[in-house]
Amino acid sequence: MGARTEADLARIRTIPVAQRPNKVSAREFAHPPGSERSFRSFLDALPDVLAARDFRSVVEAIARAVCGNRAIVAMVGGHVVKTGLSPVIIDLMKRRAITHLAMNGSAAIHDYEIARFGATSEDVAAGLRDGTFGMAEETGRGFNEAIVRGMHEGMGMGEAIAVALEGAAPLAYPELSLLLAAHRLGVGATVHAALGAEIVHQHPAANGAAIGDTSHRDFRRLAAALPALNGGGVVLNIGSAVIMPEVFLKALTIARNLENGVPRDFTTCDLDMTRHYRPRMNVVKRPVLAGGVGYEITGHHEIMIPLLAWAVADALADPA
Repeated sequence: MGARTEADLARIRTIPVAQRPNKVSAREFAHPPGSERSFRSFLDALPDVLAARDFRSVVEAIARAVCGNRAIVAMVGGHVVKTGLSPVIIDLMKRRAITHLAMNGSAAIHDYEIARFGATSEDVAAGLRDGTFGMAEETGRGFNEAIVRGMHEGMGMGEAIAVALEGAAPLAYPELSLLLAAHRLGVGATVHAALGAEIVHQHPAANGAAIGDTSHRDFRRLAAALPALNGGGVVLNIGSAVIMPEVFLKALTIARNLENGVPRDFTTCDLDMTRHYRPRMNVVKRPVLAGGVGYEITGHHEIMIPLLAWAVADALADPA
């Protein structure tokens, strides 16, 4: 074959378009705003493709889990709290659309500060210059003293922080605390610390034994909550790129080790601003290889989580 040889397109075999499988149909297209402007109309107007289709599937899975009394585990990172999403997450707990709340240490610290002081999220760069980053006295002392008390009284870290907030007065915004709300609603709430990664570990009141004892108890409590996912539960990873996906994978293998392979056949979804390796593998893919389905829905927390909460509330109000 010479360098100037050309393919003979006249010999190409074609097929009728009616025989070709298509990924998109005109019936699945979005609709512009009409005379009906309800939230349900907005959801119905979304195109039935890609992430919009996945979003509907996750909402439907949560609604089925609520109606079927299956576990719905929400794993939360710190950014979710400091972008003002606690009220909608608390509402999901009230609707039993979250039955277990698990969070990393960052989320717990932001939650604690919002409840006590009504503000959180300091200027890291400014504080790093003079060594004052993370050195707030009230946060470090109150948080650590709660953990030490929790160790002595057999509490998990989440429970210990909630109890400490319940006994603290006055609180600036108690109604905005995820941990306090979970405690009052009887929803399991666990905190999963990473030693040296959280500002409260810098404080003179930090007690490594207490941090380890209470956080490990919460790890065991999370593992004990997972079998209730079996046959229709849901796991949501909201804004934790490393800690919670790693914790979840280990807790899941404990649950399956103790319960003869249960849980299986549940739905997982990673909801974050960007896509990361660990959530994809440890939440979306590996856990559902034995049965179930996983989704990745990417977008800003401050937009996507309210959309999810409103859609779940709508689905629960009208399950049909």
